[in-house]
Amino acid sequence: MNHLDFKTAFEQLTPSLLEALGLVVTLSFLSFALALTVGMLIALGRLSKFKPLHAVLIGFLEIVRGTPLLVQLLYVYYVLPEIVSYIGSIWVPGYHVNFSAYTASIVGLGINYGCYLSEVFRSSIQAIHKGQTEAALALGYTSRQAMWHIVIPQSIRISLPPLGNYFNAMMKDTSLCAFITLGEIILKTQAYASQTFLTIESYTIAALFYLIISIPLGQAIRMMERRLSRHV
Repeated sequence: MNHLDFKTAFEQLTPSLLEALGLVVTLSFLSFALALTVGMLIALGRLSKFKPLHAVLIGFLEIVRGTPLLVQLLYVYYVLPEIVSYIGSIWVPGYHVNFSAYTASIVGLGINYGCYLSEVFRSSIQAIHKGQTEAALALGYTSRQAMWHIVIPQSIRISLPPLGNYFNAMMKDTSLCAFITLGEIILKTQAYASQTFLTIESYTIAALFYLIISIPLGQAIRMMERRLSRHV
């Protein structure tokens, strides 16, 4: 084995990884915002009394949860623009659209995690006692107002700990976005390692960067869980 040179790798690779770290953080927040929206909409759709919507949503959930996230990212980046372009060209000849790697990453991560978060939201909403809704209706609220003003705010408190864990997992899953050419931590590391052959050093430093994100975030999530448990 050649002599390890962590000092050189750290000095040369760190500026690039710091830039990629900012990209990972912003990507994670935007993707998670989309996931929260998708998850809540799916949860409410599955709790509605419109049966055809149930069938459509369950089918969609089975497709998303039954395929790997990497496949979904590749599909959104390479295939979905072709589908959108084909449909658009029916009305507008020559219509064509491309997704940037950044946009495709947000859409892919947001939809994938949104499907899993939908179960978190659905179970937390169902955990709220029906008496809460009945009391709201007795006070003159409509069913929709009772859901948005009474039930959902209480359910969010229940769902906060698992939401934190999913956010932490999503931040680490941004590494898969390297496969659709997004310049995040892994892609930057691969490029540097292939140029310098400092493979061990490069990927060790990359792993440390992920630990810098995930360990404090994990501690914050556990602290939040302890505080919530004291008020239950």
